[in-house]
Amino acid sequence: MCTCINLKTKDFYFGRNLDLEHRFREKVVITPRNYEFKLKSNGKFKTKYAIIGMATVINNYPLYAEACNEKGLSIAGLYFPGNAFYGKEQEGKINLAPFELISWVLGNFSNVEGLKKKIKNINFVNICFTENIPLADLHWMICDKDECIVIEQMKDGIKIYNNTIGVLTNNPPFPYHLTNINNYINLTPGIVNNKFSDKILLKPYGQGMGAIGLPGDNSPTSRFVRASFNKLNSVSDNDEESSVSQFFHILDSVSMIKGSTITEEQKYDITTYSCCINTTKGIYYYKTYNNNQITAVKMNDKNMNSKELNIFELIEKQQINYVN
Repeated sequence: MCTCINLKTKDFYFGRNLDLEHRFREKVVITPRNYEFKLKSNGKFKTKYAIIGMATVINNYPLYAEACNEKGLSIAGLYFPGNAFYGKEQEGKINLAPFELISWVLGNFSNVEGLKKKIKNINFVNICFTENIPLADLHWMICDKDECIVIEQMKDGIKIYNNTIGVLTNNPPFPYHLTNINNYINLTPGIVNNKFSDKILLKPYGQGMGAIGLPGDNSPTSRFVRASFNKLNSVSDNDEESSVSQFFHILDSVSMIKGSTITEEQKYDITTYSCCINTTKGIYYYKTYNNNQITAVKMNDKNMNSKELNIFELIEKQQINYVN
């Protein structure tokens, strides 16, 4: 369960809610330029571009959930259970384990246009990072300031979709979301007029009635519609504080509160963290379920050119500003 969005004001922003019933020892991690990644299919590459994002680090390998590179290219992996398909290695293909995609994309490409020329050659292989870390079923949202796409590999092959809305959640496959959102064509953020009948007098008794019918549950299809409505109708000033605040307000509208969604294992699905990346300036903002204060980590020349990963522990304790 997750929701990913982008937003354009003066700069371009990308981020997501990470919704899970457990934590995965995540940290903000900056991978420098020329950092070597060894691929499970016996290949390797060195990053052309520095990367910043949220990751679990195991044996100096950052397993990114979402990230952005210094050129502003961004990608997030979202849960896609039962639909994602990973097969065997194929000769002549770029064989990648699913957890390798984010580092491979951001380490090698500066924009979506360049990546699209290679996507059809990608083959996701069923190889785990380690025996005790199973593969997650994923699909991905990838974007820069000019273009946004969704990648889904299913049994009948890899799919690439243009995403002009700039939102992604989970199941069903992306084309369903694009069709389903047409069911809400009559919603408006403005004042609604009487379309029920000209034979009776009906008038709104409060603000926001133009959006009656906007779904409020936590299902992926509802979160997709709600995030799209709030994002596409949002109004923000262009300064950094306003843009970042607006971004988090949109994510808050689809965040998951502890107790509101219970899994089959009787665990609570919650928004463990929310993030917003200024992809223009390379600043990673985040807040966690336990700490609402926004924390920022910025890429700079020192950490982009270092020889090792730069790892920043999350600030989890609630930060309250007492004024008396």
